[in-house]
Amino acid sequence: MAYKFPITVATMLALAPLATTTTHAADYPQPQPCYDPALIATGRAPPGAVACYVPPPPVVVEEFSGWYLRGDIGFTNQEVKDLTNINDVNNRVTNVGLGFDSSSLFGIGLGYNINDWFRVDVTGEYRSSANFHGSQIIDDGGALFTDEYRARKSEWLFLLNGYVDLGTWNNFTPFVGAGVGFSRNTISSFTDINTPRLGVAFADTASKWNFAWALHAGLAYKVSKNFTVELAYRYVNLGNAESGDIYTYLGQNNVVNPMHFEKLSSHDIKLGLRFNLDGLGFGRGSYYTPAQYYAPPPTYAPAPVYAPPQPTYAPPSYAPPSYGPPLRSRG
Repeated sequence: MAYKFPITVATMLALAPLATTTTHAADYPQPQPCYDPALIATGRAPPGAVACYVPPPPVVVEEFSGWYLRGDIGFTNQEVKDLTNINDVNNRVTNVGLGFDSSSLFGIGLGYNINDWFRVDVTGEYRSSANFHGSQIIDDGGALFTDEYRARKSEWLFLLNGYVDLGTWNNFTPFVGAGVGFSRNTISSFTDINTPRLGVAFADTASKWNFAWALHAGLAYKVSKNFTVELAYRYVNLGNAESGDIYTYLGQNNVVNPMHFEKLSSHDIKLGLRFNLDGLGFGRGSYYTPAQYYAPPPTYAPAPVYAPPQPTYAPPSYAPPSYGPPLRSRG
């Protein structure tokens, strides 16, 4: 009976740290449930409710480029409004069948995308020789005769163009534009045959610079991020042109009398290729509006879970008291 009390006390003292640890774990605040922010906004959530994390909407990152190269090929359908010559200033002249055969064109250019809907470029173009043919009926004071004309015409055309892209659907982008610049028109191999009067005349090659302007409309298709194909129509006003002085087959020329080609214009069909310089390591970013990509939202890390603190002390260990032999009475 004398040893039971010490053992019971020792057992309770040994179990005391476990009881303390259990108490700390129970007292540590547990994570609170979160609620839909919309529910909290309506006021139907419990007081002090914590909103659940909602990732931000994806950020649209537009790929963009500045400079591009272009190349064009196509064919022309040219017109001339009138032919004039100083020798016919007092005559009544009727034009018959004035026109040009179709010819090819070849162009290159350098452009810049100002934003995803407006771009500009500078182009240089060679328009190969187009055969000219036509005739005039001339009333020279009641005497009628005809002049039949043959010639060739070519141009160098330089334009500063601006384009508006009208939106993109499945990589197809319609566009319109306008341009201004200069045209160097050349007339060569000019021949004038006067059948009733059995006369033939010629003129030397001559060139003339003119103000030029153009209107564009077309459809572009983006083959890849840095390569676009476009099919376009262009109306271009080329100004005027003139031949050299006209002289007879005998070499006679009594007056300076070049043939003037008035109000030249052309309806062109072009196939163009555009190359973004980003594909060659230049520019800034990639211009590719249909392939906009979305930046991933930031990764949300939940609040860390803390483990209850552990005791940093060692519980004392109690040994049962040591008892000597039973006391004996001296009596």
